[in-house]
Amino acid sequence: MEKILRFLQEAEKLKTVLRHSWLSTSRQESDSDHSWRAALFAMLLAPYLGKKVNVEKVIKMLLIHDLAEIEVGDFPAWKGRPPNKHNLEKAGLKKLIKQLPKKSNKEIFKLWLEYEELKSTEAKFAQTCDKLETIDQHNLADIKTWVKEEYQYNLVHGTEEVRFSKVLQELKKLIDKESRAKIAKK
Repeated sequence: MEKILRFLQEAEKLKTVLRHSWLSTSRQESDSDHSWRAALFAMLLAPYLGKKVNVEKVIKMLLIHDLAEIEVGDFPAWKGRPPNKHNLEKAGLKKLIKQLPKKSNKEIFKLWLEYEELKSTEAKFAQTCDKLETIDQHNLADIKTWVKEEYQYNLVHGTEEVRFSKVLQELKKLIDKESRAKIAKK
């Protein structure tokens, strides 16, 4: 139990990893804020997917998908994916979870790898929730916090990921409509 407690104490640092995004209250968003809400997206959207998914697995993926950022920091999506991001995060995650008992270590690494490689419907759904949460959070933030690249990026981010579900496509359209309205008001 001591190893698990030490890991949980280390994982608390996810609360200190700040993202580019801001909250509706004008506070900068943390990775843990994002992961929690992405998991909530998954819980609420899963019954409407029209596909069978293991919701517990999806929520686990979303809870751990950004853990490596404790070691490597956050990479804002609108800046593009650095070519070495996967390897940096893989090394960061391995460093973080090495203190865990073998069973927990293996579970977290396996879930993270499945998420990264989109090896299942659960991974695809989790990544889609990750993207949708990100763009919706931008809509909730003051537009003064947006950089110019985000005006277009917010409308295309997640477009590919939602294709596997009509419900997710519908939600993306609603979020895009809100993005356009927000941009038009500026």
